[in-house]
Amino acid sequence: MTYNPSKRELLQDTVEHIDIKNHNVVPLVEAMQQMAFSARDLARAADIYDRMLRDTECGVILCLAGSLISAGLKQIFIDMIRNRMVDAIVSTGANIVDQDFFEALGYKHYIAAERLKSGMDDGMLRDHSIDRIYDTLIDEDELRICDETVKKIADELPPGNYSSRQIVQKMGEHLETHGKTDSIVQAAYQCGVPIFCPAFSDCSAGLGIVAHYHERLRAGRGTTAFDSAKDFYELTQIKLNNPVTGLLMIGGGVPKNFAQDIVVSADILMAQDGGDQPQMHKYAIQITVADTRDGALSGSTLKEASSWGKVDTTYEQMVYSEATIALPLIAGYAYHKRGWELRQEKQFARIYSEAEQAVG
Repeated sequence: MTYNPSKRELLQDTVEHIDIKNHNVVPLVEAMQQMAFSARDLARAADIYDRMLRDTECGVILCLAGSLISAGLKQIFIDMIRNRMVDAIVSTGANIVDQDFFEALGYKHYIAAERLKSGMDDGMLRDHSIDRIYDTLIDEDELRICDETVKKIADELPPGNYSSRQIVQKMGEHLETHGKTDSIVQAAYQCGVPIFCPAFSDCSAGLGIVAHYHERLRAGRGTTAFDSAKDFYELTQIKLNNPVTGLLMIGGGVPKNFAQDIVVSADILMAQDGGDQPQMHKYAIQITVADTRDGALSGSTLKEASSWGKVDTTYEQMVYSEATIALPLIAGYAYHKRGWELRQEKQFARIYSEAEQAVG
């Protein structure tokens, strides 16, 4: 019999976000310290993250790559923001816009039936305007509304060049009135945690801005544009304003490289101003399934990054694991160890608001 369910039948079972507050994994992770292979690596990474949080001078930068929010990790990142476990975020646009902002508007990700993972039924999904992310489904019609919402936000801005942080901040303002559920974007906006998406066009925001561009150019009016150089400059200000930094990287790609490179860019700016050489990132953790053999950034080790002057090797750990397995353990361990209670909010967003007020 041909498998031909309706769209409603396909989009029934929602992805539920794991809540680390409800699961004290400290005894489990501590037991893993006496194991071997990836278990011991994970336990060491959890300890480093706890150390990072107990170092009250450290600014914690969270990097997000891969399909994380759609996979059920959103609540972890919200809890990290609201409990002072992260001070800035560098992410792919898909995680922030297509997935988190999308859910904040009231939409959901859905669990795909086992048979859909083979890809044999993707044509049927396309006929229903359903997009598939491995074993997760998303309604394309609802995603288009997300695109349109970003376009409306861009339409309301004065023409000019903006960093992704500025656009995401406006998205946070939008959610203060129109949000349907808690989100990374809104929590970050409320807690002064800046979010950067260096490849911002590669997501729903890019689709929204393309529509904005087309409409404005046809009307002969000025446009809103994403400024990658401004992103990099603003991100470097974190290193200049807070010399001690640590990285918690989920996946690799552009977020990993941008966050690591702020040490080099800070060195260039400080040399221009006659200052001292900046400190390398004092702490660094990466969760990844990529390996080193193709020389790509996602799989390059943190020790390799040390050769570039980006990461100190005293407190660094690679964890070769898929994020939905490793992150709840690492973040859950640090949450229940409660080292974050010693920290104050860094409020890095103030760096930019004060600068913009001075210019304005």
